[in-house]
Amino acid sequence: MVLPGEQARLYRPRPELLPAAHVPSLPHYQRLYQRSVEEPHGERGRAGPARRGGGCPGPPGAARGAVGSPPRTPAWEVRRGCPSCRHECYVPHPRFPHPRFPFLAFPIPVSRSRAPAPVAFAEFWGDIAKEFYWKRQHTGPFLKYNFDVTKGKIFIEWMKGATTNICYNLLDRNVNEKKLGDKVAFYWEGNEPGDSTKITYRELLHKVCQFANVLRSQGVKKGDRVSIYLPMILELVVAMLACARIGALHSVVFAGFSADSLCERILDCGCSLLITADAFYRGDKLVNLKHIADEAIQKCKDRGSSLKKCIVVKHLGREEITVDGTCSKSPPLKRLCQDVQAPWNPDVDAWWHELMSGASTECEPEWCDAEDELFILYTSGSTGKPKGVLHTVGGYMIFAATSFKYVFDYQPEDVYWCTADIGWITGHSYLTYGPLANGATSVLFEGVPTYPDVGRMWSIIDKYKVTKFYTAPTAIRLLMKYGEEPVKKHSRKSLKVLGTVGEPINPEAWLWYYSVVGEERCPIVDTFWQTETTFPFFGVVPAILSESGEELEGEAEGYLVFKQPWPGIMRTLYGKHQQFETVYFKKFPGYYVTGDGCRRDKDGYYWITGRIDDMLNVSGHLLSTAEVESALLEHAAVAEAAVVSHPHPLKGECLYCFVTLREGHEFTKNLTDELKKQVREKIGPIATPDYIQYAPSLPKTRSGKITRRILRKIAKNDQDLGDISTLADPGIIKHLFNSRCDTKQ
Repeated sequence: MVLPGEQARLYRPRPELLPAAHVPSLPHYQRLYQRSVEEPHGERGRAGPARRGGGCPGPPGAARGAVGSPPRTPAWEVRRGCPSCRHECYVPHPRFPHPRFPFLAFPIPVSRSRAPAPVAFAEFWGDIAKEFYWKRQHTGPFLKYNFDVTKGKIFIEWMKGATTNICYNLLDRNVNEKKLGDKVAFYWEGNEPGDSTKITYRELLHKVCQFANVLRSQGVKKGDRVSIYLPMILELVVAMLACARIGALHSVVFAGFSADSLCERILDCGCSLLITADAFYRGDKLVNLKHIADEAIQKCKDRGSSLKKCIVVKHLGREEITVDGTCSKSPPLKRLCQDVQAPWNPDVDAWWHELMSGASTECEPEWCDAEDELFILYTSGSTGKPKGVLHTVGGYMIFAATSFKYVFDYQPEDVYWCTADIGWITGHSYLTYGPLANGATSVLFEGVPTYPDVGRMWSIIDKYKVTKFYTAPTAIRLLMKYGEEPVKKHSRKSLKVLGTVGEPINPEAWLWYYSVVGEERCPIVDTFWQTETTFPFFGVVPAILSESGEELEGEAEGYLVFKQPWPGIMRTLYGKHQQFETVYFKKFPGYYVTGDGCRRDKDGYYWITGRIDDMLNVSGHLLSTAEVESALLEHAAVAEAAVVSHPHPLKGECLYCFVTLREGHEFTKNLTDELKKQVREKIGPIATPDYIQYAPSLPKTRSGKITRRILRKIAKNDQDLGDISTLADPGIIKHLFNSRCDTKQ
């Protein structure tokens, strides 16, 4: 099951938007749905594909009550006869698909049947695990866990006792067993157009083995932590996989973070080695990464850090050492537009290319238990101080690989592009581990969507014939501002599937993405997940709880929780297991608490309404700030909107809105009145905003997430902001404080 939109805001489709024509059926999603229902739930005797051999989900009335079975046909659904079984089958519309096929867009099917039996659930994932190499099979239960803090320590164990190596499964097997050595693993596209290169699976394996040997020569061993602070270059992937090959944990830190942020992460997980680069360009901005890293190292030293070594990639004007030991300038020399002098401490610093020059291209992998630690990744800070989320080898491997394979309908000829930075969980799972586990060819992009012009993304799609494109709503909204012309200048004929990830997508952006970018022919995968959980889909059992912890049936609104673990769920917060239990399990013992609000409608659809702290109670009515934001964004003048709560003497809470306008519009009293009227008409009088403030831009993390906790502080005129080190532009905060609405009652 895929839950759409991280902290997603989902909106009921309007039937009048649907074209009259029928659309082709999607047997891939039919087969996938059937497997996800029948195998985990053990319903092998039901009418349909299990008997007939696949493809069709069976007649609408078959096995009523199974997961995803609709109580009736919604108004926006298309039906037609199925050629394989002669039943009238549900066919997903590419814009608003049927709940049997939730992988394409908005609605989520409700589980109307019992939760999957643990044995059947384990059998399902056990079958998938057989597709990977295990040096030794698990010795105990396939799955063992406790979600109830009242019954002891929280723990999750998948395939405990089995041994494998994720790097071996991603590279060695693809090269040696699947004969994909000459297939391109990554097309690398630099910040400057024409600044590009590529690497095959065989070349990637050799470089990973070389750097794994380098790490071992530096004293790094299984269980050690390595901090990686690199731009979007191939060495970032090499470093991650080299750590995984020798059993060391990598902690990737987004290259846009400050020295303080890097220092905090190094100290928190006790990294012994740092990998960085001299500098890189992000658009027309030079980022001197080595200077920032040196500042962080000094801060760490002042606080007693054990970090002793820093390996530096010479990225600007590099001399790259090839596998055969020869030197070549790569990528092209236009990167030499500025000479960057990296500060150097010979007792700490070493050049990547010099260490690689004498390293062997063979390296025996470290065989790790399925529950051994794989990596630590810190949350972006949109909810406060970052937390070190820990993922383990076996479960993460099969989950990232399987979710990538099926959600994107991966085919061997695909060229896949996920625009996320590898510094975030999306980049870990769906740019590195997931695609490589499937032998996929991916695009790795160093630059930004608007440099050197606003057509850059579409030109890259045409250049590499990208078939599956996965990006963030922030990028979509940014490019929407420039209209359709920059998009339509490019062909985009290769595109087959579009995806959104990382934040909520409003209907206007979704429809523009579908109609303009995808030309109304590409289904959209709108995905919900967290750094903590990766990607909830197959066999995941959601529930909605009331404030008192009661599991709600039928139409309901409350807390979104999950009743049992899946392989990709995090195991703990690094070094802070008590906090892990408190944050995710203590509120409702027996459930994993996502922190998201959720509504289930009369048709059995789940609608993710946003973070619980983005919910507010106005005069006894629970409102989602997401719905209000959606209503504001439907106004032609509004480019972005963020809504937070503000104390009110009569209502308890009221709505305080921040809006960023499109070019050519002015913030006036008339516009404020129009926006209030629009919200009132779209949602109801109870949702009418009390305050609307103009914001030239909104405070966001460097991953593009709006930091609503800071907006709540601004709305209340509370200057105690806490940690703001992860903000992309801290300077906007002062402006927003100075232009606050008068909230004196």
